[in-house]
Amino acid sequence: MGKIKTLIYITAACLLGACGSNNSGTFDQQYVPVEPDYKNADMWVCHLNDANGMGADVFYIPSTWEFDWTTSDGVTCHYADVSNEQHRSNMAIEMNGVAEYMAEGNNFYSPYYRHITLDTWATLDERLITHQYESVSLKDVKQAFDYYIENYNNGRPFILAGFSQGAKSVVELMKCMPEDIHKNMVAAYVLGYKVTPSDVAIAPWITAAKSASDIGVTICYNSVSDVKYIKPIVSSPTVMCINPVNWRTDSTPAILNDSITVTLNTEHNVLVVDGYDGSHLPNILNILNVGDYHGVEPWLYDQSLRTNIKQRIEVFRENN
Repeated sequence: MGKIKTLIYITAACLLGACGSNNSGTFDQQYVPVEPDYKNADMWVCHLNDANGMGADVFYIPSTWEFDWTTSDGVTCHYADVSNEQHRSNMAIEMNGVAEYMAEGNNFYSPYYRHITLDTWATLDERLITHQYESVSLKDVKQAFDYYIENYNNGRPFILAGFSQGAKSVVELMKCMPEDIHKNMVAAYVLGYKVTPSDVAIAPWITAAKSASDIGVTICYNSVSDVKYIKPIVSSPTVMCINPVNWRTDSTPAILNDSITVTLNTEHNVLVVDGYDGSHLPNILNILNVGDYHGVEPWLYDQSLRTNIKQRIEVFRENN
């Protein structure tokens, strides 16, 4: 990790203040950390648990962990730094936590990457967010996935999964996935993010899951306490949603953990959760975990997801 970091300045008129954005959809001045080298084992969290060869791979992309931070010479960074041990440690909390159920009987690969910061999301400026994300974060994710396919996958069936910004990356990877790779995809799990009309217009092969056992499909959901708390930045507009408790796409309620009712609102394609106390969730810059349950999307339904991942892998292997 001893590479010299590169300082990149982007100069333009500010809209959001000293570290703001401008009409070109960029921040006025920013530090961009050095890109990851995915040949380096330190850039991965891996759990190799497919002992009998009957499981699959899981390629998992984590969510957003870092806020904006400042270099020693006072330049703001709007990205996680994979050379920063604390940043990697933060991401690893999620990666290892999700692996507890996704890696059961499977080989789990999760790359560290230079994700855009929570402050970037908090601008609610989708042009800015897209520019920042595609300029750096998506490039890392694509490089990591290509490295995984070329060096780890060996033609095995795989699950593609991610949460929040990681789920956005799942959608972007599917949009440019070659058919010879896509044919080995058991399913894609887009947890806490949206699949937009423009996404499926670009990539009509991104199809919605309709049951617990269809394969080659996309499982997508977002959870709120009431539809008035839908957050467009992560959940709207979206063309698909499935209830991960009863695996239905209609409004039939499902009971989770004996006390929580999960109902799919088919008008807004969002899960309405009743009986869950989300008061412990931190308010993230007043845009997330405020009437919504974004922070627990991979955890609230973990047992349902654990069972479902196994089920879809079994169906895939029976049919291939």
